[in-house]
Amino acid sequence: MTATTAAPTSTSATARQVWTRTRGLVLALVILIAAGLAIAALHTTNSQHGGLDPRSADQDGTRAVAQLLTSQGVSTRVVTTLDEATAAAGPDTTLLITVPDLLTEGQQRQLRAATAESGGRTILIAPTAPSLGVLAPGVQPEGPASVKPRDPGCTQPAATKAGRANTGGVRYSAPDERSDGCYPAAGLPTVLRIPGPGQGDTVLLGAPDLLVNHHLDEEGNASLALHLLGTRPHLVWYLPSLGDASATDGGTRSFFDLIPSGWLWATLQLALAAALAAIWRARRVGPLVTERLPVAVRASEATEGRARLYRKANARDRAAQTLRSASRTRLAPLLGVAASAAHSPDVLIPAVSARIPATGRDPLSLLFGPTPADDAALVRLADELDALEREVRTS
Repeated sequence: MTATTAAPTSTSATARQVWTRTRGLVLALVILIAAGLAIAALHTTNSQHGGLDPRSADQDGTRAVAQLLTSQGVSTRVVTTLDEATAAAGPDTTLLITVPDLLTEGQQRQLRAATAESGGRTILIAPTAPSLGVLAPGVQPEGPASVKPRDPGCTQPAATKAGRANTGGVRYSAPDERSDGCYPAAGLPTVLRIPGPGQGDTVLLGAPDLLVNHHLDEEGNASLALHLLGTRPHLVWYLPSLGDASATDGGTRSFFDLIPSGWLWATLQLALAAALAAIWRARRVGPLVTERLPVAVRASEATEGRARLYRKANARDRAAQTLRSASRTRLAPLLGVAASAAHSPDVLIPAVSARIPATGRDPLSLLFGPTPADDAALVRLADELDALEREVRTS
């Protein structure tokens, strides 16, 4: 019979096996790359223009009203720094501040100083307590109101010509009798004009909805926006930027100043909860009680286990010391030596010599001698200690 030789088997993975093993990783990598590209694209799209930006054609942008103003001969310029905004203030300029509440108190004071005597118009979009005290002293916010079409409810030419408009947001109350309030909600205006020195004034707009592209063609929004923003030949649209150096107020802020107050209170509560949990876990639950072991370990097993540990650590000194100490403890009562003197060579050795004077062993070397040089010497020491104990018992 002719023996058949088996074909050699290849141990290298095939292309199909490699794909099967790695397709999950490849799919996850593709998804990660696609998500990164999508986020980058969105960031690129929205990085330059945002809400209330006259360059933005998005629903929340205000490009449409800017183009209408341009067609009426009003130039629109976007600024992002406080220096540009204050430098532009003047009698022929309308300064629109999109987010006055986000300005620091120092920025608000500089704006107030630049616009109060400028003779121009200042428009504040939805200002509340953080900015009203500086930019519109005496005016108080009186709570929110829904944004919906409202009648003018006043005699201002801009409001009467525009008619109904989408207003609401913040309601205002002003002690100055010269102030003109329009589009009231629950008896308080949502559009408030405060006259200033000369021909200057300040207009508070409770909500920006009537300016955005999405709502500009509704009701009389476009007309009201043109009358509010187009009273001067120049419109400066101030969009505060995080990169503006004036936002630092010229001072330094510590790390804790940058943490919102809510997080500080939450950290304090968590620390208190952790302390209470530690106290609860550390308290005694009652007196200690003895418990029977489920398994009884024989003394010989414990001795063998300790011996193995000594041997593994090559601790002949500890092993010899343990053997000699145990022998001295057992010999002391046999020789009439007190237990407190069992480990004293001056007391124990004379007693041993007196009991077995004819032995050929040296009790001092056996019971208090040096460390054995090797394992064989350690075994001989154990045997001789046993023999010494037997002689003492039988003498």
